[in-house]
Amino acid sequence: MEEREKALLVGVDTGEDEDFNRSMKELGELACACGMKVAGAVTQRMENIHKAYYIGTGKVQEVKEYARVLEADVVIFDNSLTPSQLRNLQKEIGRPILDRTSLILDIFSLRAKTREAKLQVETARLQYLLSRLVGMHDALTRQGGTSGSMSSRGAGEKKLELDRRKIERRLTELRRELEEVEKERETQGKRRMGSRIPKVSLVGYTNAGKSTLMNRMMEQYFGRDEKKVLEKDMLFATLDTAVRRIDMGSGREILLSDTVGFIHKLPHGLVKAFRSTLEEVKNADLLLCVVDFSDESHKQQIKVTEETLLEIGAGDIPVIYVYNKADLCGMETEELPRFAGSDRICISARTGQGIGELVQMIQERVFADHVRTEFLFPYEKGREVSWLMENASVYAREYLQEGISIIADCHRADVEKYKEYIVNQEKFYGKRSVSVVQ
Repeated sequence: MEEREKALLVGVDTGEDEDFNRSMKELGELACACGMKVAGAVTQRMENIHKAYYIGTGKVQEVKEYARVLEADVVIFDNSLTPSQLRNLQKEIGRPILDRTSLILDIFSLRAKTREAKLQVETARLQYLLSRLVGMHDALTRQGGTSGSMSSRGAGEKKLELDRRKIERRLTELRRELEEVEKERETQGKRRMGSRIPKVSLVGYTNAGKSTLMNRMMEQYFGRDEKKVLEKDMLFATLDTAVRRIDMGSGREILLSDTVGFIHKLPHGLVKAFRSTLEEVKNADLLLCVVDFSDESHKQQIKVTEETLLEIGAGDIPVIYVYNKADLCGMETEELPRFAGSDRICISARTGQGIGELVQMIQERVFADHVRTEFLFPYEKGREVSWLMENASVYAREYLQEGISIIADCHRADVEKYKEYIVNQEKFYGKRSVSVVQ
């Protein structure tokens, strides 16, 4: 068995974080997700962060000694460090230093599978590195000569300046490649936007059970296993957006998308880099905010999710709060009702409990503007019939002497669009046998 790196965790409680202990526990989970083993933790309570070392000078020596005793390979801080803090800590402690942002970036690098995800992670990593070069650039540029005309002339480019230029050049290349990928995504998105199939996105804290919920819905309402997404009890197990067409019965379909999870102190650079992926969330008709109900900090998870949704411009989209992992709270099937109101429900994605009622809630929301209508199209209107077959929930179709009869659940806008072909349903329906569309 391969020996894992030992990590020493360090955190400062300034009183600003509502749940400092939870944040430190989460830092340990992030380290494990990065393949490390948590050897110990050092915390300090202070009102203001030390500008030079982040922690107090005395605590720096304590961390150095503790890391030596534990034989820690790396020291991880539960916040973002400035370039000078990172440099000073590295010099004093004598071991590799990571902050929360760089740790999350490492995890994303390990998890990225698709071309788009790899490009987005590399972009975020280089932007993070570039921000740490700022401020050191001028300080490390030497001046040549002691007198005369050469006294103010630089001694040439140093490695830092070359690295900066190399990073900026690579970022330009990455942006160009991402633009190409985004164009492909926009083309796919336009096709989905052009259809009337409702779009539902799973959002929420990382490891809340979004992928598990998608797979259970695929099993129950799609009947296939080959398009399952990865589900694993680990932070940021999946990064790539997956979109699946779910048949909810009675001819009704939705497009369900699974997106990257959110987390406390999620680096802004990552949110910015993954903006194209998160477009699936912005374009959704309904959001399912999946919450780990078994976690004592689930209210904080909801707060983090709502703040991130506001940041990406999706704060006004209707939401159903899905309290997952209710089975871990000792709740039985009969104890999984909706909360007070119509926007909250308890389920267990692992066992499938409560998913049927969740699907009913989804249908009540996304099909509220849909009307069951019977149309009679002349045979020369085949294009209109094809569009309706692809973009509406069609219950029945029959070829008659007068034309093509379609019974479908349609959006009110489509009913208005094809109103000239609407027939009196009571007059025609029931006087002939109608073949149900399979």
